Amino acid sequence: MGNPLLDISNNVDQATLDKYELKAGNAILAEEKHMPLYKELAEKDGAEFIAGGATQNSIRVAQWMIQEAGATSYFGCVGSDDYAEKMKAACAKDGVNSPYMVDEKTPTGTCAVCVVDNERSLVANLSAANNYKVDHLKKPENMAILEKAKVVYSAGFFVTVCPDAIELSAKHCSEKGKTYCMNLSAPFIMEVPPFKEVLKKTMPFVDVLFGNETEAVTWAKTEGWTETSVIEIAKKLSELPKEAGKPRTVVITQGSSPTIVAIKGEATEYPIIELSKDKLVDTNGAGDAYVGGFLFGLMQDKEVEFCCRAGAYAASVIVQRSGCTFPDKPDFKANARPVPSTEEDAAAKKARFMAEEEAAATA
Repeated sequence: MGNPLLDISNNVDQATLDKYELKAGNAILAEEKHMPLYKELAEKDGAEFIAGGATQNSIRVAQWMIQEAGATSYFGCVGSDDYAEKMKAACAKDGVNSPYMVDEKTPTGTCAVCVVDNERSLVANLSAANNYKVDHLKKPENMAILEKAKVVYSAGFFVTVCPDAIELSAKHCSEKGKTYCMNLSAPFIMEVPPFKEVLKKTMPFVDVLFGNETEAVTWAKTEGWTETSVIEIAKKLSELPKEAGKPRTVVITQGSSPTIVAIKGEATEYPIIELSKDKLVDTNGAGDAYVGGFLFGLMQDKEVEFCCRAGAYAASVIVQRSGCTFPDKPDFKANARPVPSTEEDAAAKKARFMAEEEAAATA
C-alpha cells in the first residue's frame, strides 16, 4: 500500500531548484509555492509521464523481476481522471493487480521529478493519494488479497496518509507469520513528530526495514542516539524491540557504496553493481528499484545475499533509464554472487568466494 502518483519528470537546471527551494537527492511534500512547478515541468520539452510513487515503483519492479502476472497487488487512492487511467494501464501492462480506491472529487496525485546531473529532487502533490481510508482495505475482496499475500510493503510516505491501514496490515503479518516491510523513505518522515510516532509504533512489527544512509542518520539524530556511523545505526535499528520472535533485517543503501544489512546487531556489507558515470541516466527510482529486487527475493523465501543481489541488479537497470522504467524482461543472473563483507571476516569470505568460483570454472 502506498501513495500512487503520476511522475512528471524532466531535466532542469540548478536555477529551477533554487527557484522552488529544492535540494538534489531530496523528497518533500508540495507546498503552495511549488504548485507552478508541475505545469512548468509538463510543458517543458522532454517531459515524461510515468506511473510512480515510491511503493508503486517498488511493486512494479518486483513484478517485473518475477515475471508472473498477478503475483503482486497494490492499494492506494486515485482520482477519477485520465492520470488514474494512465497508472492503472501501466500496472496492468506490468502484471500488477491495482484495486485502487477512487476518490471522485479529488484529482490523482502527481510527483514533480526534477533531474539535475543525474540527481533528482522529488516534490509530491498527494491530492487523492492523501485520502486513502482503511475501510477500503477492510472490504472482503481486498482483505482476501491481504490474506493471500506472504510479503507486505509500504514506503514510509504512507504514514502521512493512513496509519490505520498500516497498523491493520502490520499486525496481520505478525499474527500470521508473514513478512512486513517498511521504508524510512525521507528525513521529514522522522523530523515531523506525528509521522515519527507512527514509525515508532509500527517498528515492533517491521520484519524488514529499508532506508538510505541519510535516513538512517536522521533516525539516530531524532532519537537522540550518540551513534553517527551508518553501520552502528543499522545494528541498533535491528535490535529495537520486535514482536513475534523473528529478528528484524535492516537494509541501508548508500548510493554507489555497499549496502549495509544488519540482523541481531551484526552487520554485513553487500556490493552494488558499479556503473561508469556515462551510463547513468536518472537516479530517480534507484532506491525504489533496489527494494523491488529485494522483495522479489523475499517472495521466493530467498536468503539475504540473493535479495541484495536482486536489489543491486534492479537498481542498476533503472538508473540507466529515464524514470522508474525497465525493459520487457530482466536479465538477472541468479548465480552471479558478489562478495559480502563484515568487520570480522571479510578476508575469509573473499577466500571462500574465490575458491568456489575457481571450482565452478573448473567444473
